Amino acid sequence: MKLKDRIRGYLPVVVDVETGGFDESKDALLEICIIIIGLDDQYLLEPKKTLHFHIKPFIGSNIESSALKFNGIDVDSPFRLAVSEREAFSEIFSCINEYLKNEECTRSILVGHNAFFDLGFVKAATDRINLKSPFHQFSTLDTVSLSALYCGETVLAKAVAKVGIEWDNTQAHSALYDTQKTAELFCHIFNSKKT
Repeated sequence: MKLKDRIRGYLPVVVDVETGGFDESKDALLEICIIIIGLDDQYLLEPKKTLHFHIKPFIGSNIESSALKFNGIDVDSPFRLAVSEREAFSEIFSCINEYLKNEECTRSILVGHNAFFDLGFVKAATDRINLKSPFHQFSTLDTVSLSALYCGETVLAKAVAKVGIEWDNTQAHSALYDTQKTAELFCHIFNSKKT
């Protein structure tokens, strides 16, 4: 079995973003993490490659104070080592395209917890910087729906805990941590129904 045979030729890529609000057209993208999923020696899904970036707010973007309070991001901190949207997405897409070729997949599909939100911000950023995205434009794999079916929970922390994956509230709401936990949950659910 190859990865391309698992989900209709798609390369699953787990994505989480932290933002300055809920409107992808005007609110800043502040942080993004992606984890590319592959197969282990037992043909089970597992995280393969992680990329994580703090993002400089695009010119004219909005940042709600309530969003910063929620995600704990200090936009002005020099320790963020933030990069431009172009720099982050160029590296992310280059890496995804390399995996697409190596795994003989036709397209990548965004996996996320409330995936429409993450996909909206990814699409808005790629439109701003005029980059071609390897992601399917509207199809996603949403761990909210998957975990509702699998374990009766929709909140990430509760779903993760219910399936026996460790959760640390002090690390939650960072793109890196939330992506790692979403990837673990996604792989757990899919591996329980190996086809």
